[in-house]
Amino acid sequence: MNNKVQLITYADRFGQGQISDLHRYLTNNLKPALAGGVHLLPFFAPIDGADAGYDPINHDQVDARIGNWEDIKKLSGDFPLTVDLIVNHISDKSEPFIDVKAKGSKSPYFELFLTKDKVFPNGATEEDINKIYRPRPNRPFSLRKLDSGEKIEFWTTFSQHQLDIDVQSEAGKKYLHRLIKQFSEAGVKMIRLDAIGYAIKKAGSSCFMLPETFDLISEICEIAHSYHLEVLCEIHAHHEIQKAIAERVDYVYDFVLPPLVLYTLFTRNSSRLKQWLAISPKNCLTVLDTHDGIGVMDIADVDGKAGILSHQEIDLLVNSIHKNSNDSSKMATGAAASNLDLYQVNSSYYDALGGDDQVYLIARAIQFFCPGIPQVYYGGLLAAANDINLLEKTKVGRDINRPYLNFKEVDIAMQKPVVQKLLALMEFRNTQAAFNGEFSVRPSDDSQICLHWQKDQFWTELKVDLKNKTLRIESQDGAFTLNSSQPNGTN
Repeated sequence: MNNKVQLITYADRFGQGQISDLHRYLTNNLKPALAGGVHLLPFFAPIDGADAGYDPINHDQVDARIGNWEDIKKLSGDFPLTVDLIVNHISDKSEPFIDVKAKGSKSPYFELFLTKDKVFPNGATEEDINKIYRPRPNRPFSLRKLDSGEKIEFWTTFSQHQLDIDVQSEAGKKYLHRLIKQFSEAGVKMIRLDAIGYAIKKAGSSCFMLPETFDLISEICEIAHSYHLEVLCEIHAHHEIQKAIAERVDYVYDFVLPPLVLYTLFTRNSSRLKQWLAISPKNCLTVLDTHDGIGVMDIADVDGKAGILSHQEIDLLVNSIHKNSNDSSKMATGAAASNLDLYQVNSSYYDALGGDDQVYLIARAIQFFCPGIPQVYYGGLLAAANDINLLEKTKVGRDINRPYLNFKEVDIAMQKPVVQKLLALMEFRNTQAAFNGEFSVRPSDDSQICLHWQKDQFWTELKVDLKNKTLRIESQDGAFTLNSSQPNGTN
């Protein structure tokens, strides 16, 4: 992947058309801003399942309602493409599980699924179960009565509709290998390992990010590299785990950055951000917003390991988000999102900053000047507010930041001054050669931050005054001003 800005988007929510429509719109309107490519969120059958595509019935099939593999190949030809390899689970409506439901343990697909007794052959105590780390409040197993008469508890880490794969079985290994090969043939450039932190289970452990999980990550990387695919690992965990994973994969997410930028802007103090930039992994993708919420556990204490922020500082952060969003984020967080309280806060980044255009642009400037390849979520690209109506309709907390926008609505949003200025900033990030050089944090008062890049004769520097909410960008060509970009606004 090249070191330029990428878009994160659903095919059916940005424009509400098909993959070919999205391809055309991006080509006509956003190609200079998205020179880094696109992370196309799950487009597998079905796109509208129980978890917005992350519960595939058929992981090797594009949902026919939005396109086919040829459309994916064409899109990747113009925009380097990242797609999700959903490592941990598939839908209970998938053909393999339907066969298991009909034939029980005699099904040829039975080995593909992880059952409770595979991990706990002698049964699990309540202490064993309480040790298991869960991203959702449900128990990690679901009891199914099969047509064979068998009653079997299957692992369902995320929901009863998402059956965990036994990734250590031969069937599980062949399944993942087949998908990687399919992605390569479709011209994909990078795979994102979704939910891989939960993939390995072991009795007596948390069943999250075990030593064996690191081995699995390395094994998948080896397979992906044999097909000339790069690997991005998606794990929300203590920041030390992110740094350890970074040594094994091509890229990790800097998930510390989104909440830390918010904290920096709320407190008008850059000390924590400067401390993080001194130790953060540099082979990373930076984000402020994604299809999930704003992660909190990435900056928190975990199992006695100190976090980036204290509990009191995290409380200030979370309460400030709720206040800025007029408590709409509170409506979408916790039980509303079926996730544990210390996992994520659901809100658009724009509303988390109170809809303040200037502060939002400062946040994006900081992101673009931090080490890593920047990704911008489609809602963030359009400075979208929280979608209260969609939240009330679906009762899914994360949907507050997953709006459905037709192309007319996208065109209108593209004309907003804050979006025009963001596009100009994205194009600057894509064309300034200094970002391929050396990064440094220049000395400054904690009420300011100064980020510098240098490559040969090319240089650029971001200066932010947190108290006065101002930013200044300079380079070898002089001062860069956030003049509006001029999108065509045509589908």
